[in-house]
Amino acid sequence: MALKELVGKVVSDKMINTRVVAVNNRIPHTNYKKVITVTKRYMVHDSDFNTKLGDKVKIKETRPSSKNKRWVLVDILEKSST
Repeated sequence: MALKELVGKVVSDKMINTRVVAVNNRIPHTNYKKVITVTKRYMVHDSDFNTKLGDKVKIKETRPSSKNKRWVLVDILEKSST
């Protein structure tokens, strides 16, 4: 099984060791064929507290570490300006 890697933006950093990352996907609508943006939020494990709100990060799928956490932080691609 190939591990999935996604790129998204940190939208919440209020939890200990956990960040919420929003990933945007552009897909065509099934009936109307208009391209729409679908946003999905993932709980990501970040034990080093490196990320802050607004950072662009790369995440990778991993074994479940809690009820909702199945992703781990791989790399920080871009730091936020704030």
